Amino acid sequence: MPTRYYISLPDPANARGSDAALAFRARGAEAFAAELQDALRNDALFQHWRARQDDPDGVDPVLGATDAHAVVSGQQQDLHVDLVVTTSLPSAVLRQRLGLLAGHHWQLRDVTAG
Repeated sequence: MPTRYYISLPDPANARGSDAALAFRARGAEAFAAELQDALRNDALFQHWRARQDDPDGVDPVLGATDAHAVVSGQQQDLHVDLVVTTSLPSAVLRQRLGLLAGHHWQLRDVTAG
């Protein structure tokens, strides 16, 4: 069963992970949503990150899970961006992908059944 996550990017200009090759490139709410949705629907971001690890074969394969039906919408709210993520992926996978894309510059606002 899908879960709906309400995410906020309080300062979108700084919503970038520590590795520029993996971080968000987006500049607007819809672009942030599209990048995150892509990161949840396929494993390209995960595979890129995994290849950069000291022991790629030691990475937990669960973190590479994908959800072809994940949906992310974004809306600009004053100076921050709100994202609504609907996915059947475990929260650990969502947190890992958001960490790669946005670093620590995101906040979980609420979680509901999808």
